[in-house]
Amino acid sequence: MSSHVSSKLVLASASPRRVELLTQIGITPAAIAPADIDETPLKDESPRRLALRLAEEKAKAVADGHDGAYVLAADTVVACGQRALGKPEDAAEARKFLGMLSGRRHRVYGGICVIAPDGTLRSRVVETQVIFRSLNEGDIRRYLATDEWQGKAGAYGIQGLAAVFIRQISGSYSNVVGLSLYDTDALLRGLGYFPEAG
Repeated sequence: MSSHVSSKLVLASASPRRVELLTQIGITPAAIAPADIDETPLKDESPRRLALRLAEEKAKAVADGHDGAYVLAADTVVACGQRALGKPEDAAEARKFLGMLSGRRHRVYGGICVIAPDGTLRSRVVETQVIFRSLNEGDIRRYLATDEWQGKAGAYGIQGLAAVFIRQISGSYSNVVGLSLYDTDALLRGLGYFPEAG
């Protein structure tokens, strides 16, 4: 394992949740540089493959402009069967997503990619299974009124009011929030990144 001198980390994401998660494990990004890429799924692309590809594309897009730094990118895909539920465009689509998730099991795929200063790329997909309780019309209406669904894959935030919808979870909780901390730490350490003490 090679150890790099740089302890500078660039987060290729605009998600405040990912920043909060990294802070939780003592990592403060030196810069936040959201990647501007097309996130449209490819024809017949599985939700798992989509999460991995988008994380890798985001990391590559940002790494070009940040020599000498570690670049961390992630993507979260909520999958109901083989259908990827992205960020809803409006309340009507959010209502549709919540109706699909009601009373059933779904999977959350978290793609994580790290590019080291020497260009080495490592990535993985983390899968978490989540079971929603059955939601009635009042549950959905009240949740939509909070606007918490906006900007969230699958139209819900597990760390917010939607926590009461979650009957069971199997796997990484932080992956559902937006970034598996266990796997992120493992990838960074494997590439020689260690946060500065203090």
